[in-house]
This record gives sequence, structure tokens and C-alpha cells, in this order.
Amino acid sequence: MTAFDTAEITRRLRAAGCVFAEEETRLLREAAASDAELAGLLDRRVAGTPLEHLLGWVRFRGLRIGVRDGVFVPRQRSALLVDEALELAAAHPVRTVVDLCCGSGALGLALLTGLGRRPVELVAADIDPVAVACARDNLAAVGGRVHQGDLFDALPEELRGRIDILLANTPYVPSGLIARLPPEARDHEPQVALDGGPDGLALARRTAAAAAGWLAPGGSLLIEIGVDQMPAARELLTTGGLTARIVRSPDLDATVAVGCRPTATSGR
Repeated sequence: MTAFDTAEITRRLRAAGCVFAEEETRLLREAAASDAELAGLLDRRVAGTPLEHLLGWVRFRGLRIGVRDGVFVPRQRSALLVDEALELAAAHPVRTVVDLCCGSGALGLALLTGLGRRPVELVAADIDPVAVACARDNLAAVGGRVHQGDLFDALPEELRGRIDILLANTPYVPSGLIARLPPEARDHEPQVALDGGPDGLALARRTAAAAAGWLAPGGSLLIEIGVDQMPAARELLTTGGLTARIVRSPDLDATVAVGCRPTATSGR
């Protein structure tokens, strides 16, 4: 029995701006092995530490994904990237998947899980060593390989021209808007995972420019973007030689730009 009253914990969380205070109360109490640990977790949560960093995991598309301090927390809206990739996989054979700017590796793991028993090679990469270590832990059970480096520089050359699905959750918040992000993100997640440059599309642009050389014929690049970035994202994909389309989910409040490398029979 803890000395902390559930109602008091919930009150403190609600006063700190936690929308789902009752649920967070339950999760914090389950995570704490002692009153002292609970007190510490509560103090850190009230101070703005993301709940997922305190728990050490996040639920994403039904999976429990490990996260840790300093790692970008997967957003639920990013499930649209996985949903769209699964639709593409239903129409096009998938042998090789790459999760670029992988963070915890949640997208690659969710996609591989959704593909079921199909033999699929999964490779992930991130520039942040903390994220790379986290992703290696999450992807070890499915045989995923995780590399550290800047975008395609991190990938083994053997993947060139072989990638069927390229997930790229590149940061897309414009630099000038970083200060307006919630403190949980702004103060506790790596800026490299948030800052997308002047227009928010700096890394997306670099990814799209190089993707055609890494995709297999008929392979697809999927990039999460903001709803106001749709015209610019379509243009950067077509400039990179890809056939572009935009997918929007009002339910998830999510937008994904999809670029497909034409096949040899497409006339291009």
C-alpha cells in the first residue's frame, strides 16, 4: 500500500496539465516499486518529463515499444505511415524495409509485425547514438539491423536499388516554431528529431533527392509531413524523380507524402 492517495496524485497531474490524469496515475503507480520511487516519478512528471520516458515504453499500434530518456517518443499519428506501407505491401512484393530517422525503431517494428510471417529484411538508421541503442534493443527480436549515421550515409551500400519500403519520419517542425512545442517535446526530446529547418522540410528534401537511387523499381518512400506542407512535399518528391501522392487521415490528424520509383515498364 502506497502512502500516496490516488485522488491526490490525479489532482497534481491534472494541475500540471496532464489531460489523461487518471490513466497516468494508474500507470505511474504500476511502474513504481516503492513510495519513494512513486514520489520521484510523480515529481518528474509534474516537472514535464514525458510519461513514456518515466515508464520506459509507449504503446504503438498495439505494440509495447521501449523508449528512454533522450529518445523521440513515437506519435500515434505516425501509425498512418505504417498503415499506408501495409497497403503498398499488399500490392507490391516487399523483401527489404528501411526505417530512416528511426528513433526507437517503432515504425519498422510495427510494419514487420503487420507483414506477419513474410521473410522481410529490416534495416534502421538514425544519427543519434541514444536512438540507435534504443532501436537495437527493440529490433533485436526480429533480426533488425540498426546503423548510426546521417540519412543514407548510414546504410550499407548493398541496399542501393533494393529497398521496397522506405519509411522516413524526418523532423518537419520549422525551426522558428520549435519554441512553441509543448515542453515535453521541446525540453526532453532531442532537437535533431524535431527541427526540420527553415521550412520544416530540410531533411525530407534531402531524403527525397537521394531516394530513387536506393529504392527498388516500384519501391516507395513514405515521409510524414504537416498538413500545410502538402504542396511543397509533392514537389520535392517529383523533383527527386518519384511519382508523388499525398495521404491524409483526419482521424489521426496525420499526413504522409508517398513517392514511388517508377518501374522499368512505366515508360520513364
